[in-house]
Amino acid sequence: MCGWLITKVHGLNPAAFFDLDGTLITVNSGALWMKRERRLGRISFRQMIQATFYLVAYKFSVLDMDKVMNKALQTVKDIPAETVRRWTREWFDEHIARHFAPGARPVLDFHRNENHPLILLTSSSPFESEIACMRFGLDDYISSRYETTAGVLTGRLIPPSCYGRGKVTWAEKYAAKNEIDLGNSYFYTDSFSDLPMLERVTHPMVVNPDMRLRRIGKKRQWPILDWQGPWR
Repeated sequence: MCGWLITKVHGLNPAAFFDLDGTLITVNSGALWMKRERRLGRISFRQMIQATFYLVAYKFSVLDMDKVMNKALQTVKDIPAETVRRWTREWFDEHIARHFAPGARPVLDFHRNENHPLILLTSSSPFESEIACMRFGLDDYISSRYETTAGVLTGRLIPPSCYGRGKVTWAEKYAAKNEIDLGNSYFYTDSFSDLPMLERVTHPMVVNPDMRLRRIGKKRQWPILDWQGPWR
């Protein structure tokens, strides 16, 4: 399991935080997960259409993510968490790992050499986040959290979701617990919905951004990076 393996040097260390979809990976993993679940008959056609609508709304940051996630979690309600973890691991290795962004590797190496903890910060499931953390060589992850009882998923989110301002909430809690200087940290993302976290750190890094984030990044003179093509 991922855990913070970096040794603190002097006082509080900055960390490097990374979004997942569109940043460390070049695809929307949520869309690929729903397609697979539909193909395997674990969700209905109606649930698939509803999920597609939510993914579009997510992109434009026009939804109540806590409400949406509670609804989405009904698809795994009463299923053992270990079963969903196994499903996720199989799906990730078959469909997601190959989409690791080429330009991300040298950036991860840079921060590792600077002794910065490498932290995944994503609204994705804790199962996907744990696997991505291990497969991509990060030190730890912060994700949306799902409630369980006796190892079984209840179909409820532990609020808030790790989305929008919720990312700041969970990152602040994590930083306080792990002696990280959040204000002096780095955050890499492609999404306008992550603006609160970009504004929370000293080093906002925009990666293959959506249209609104690109406009804001240019206006504020934030670095705008391309990780999708071969790194040179």
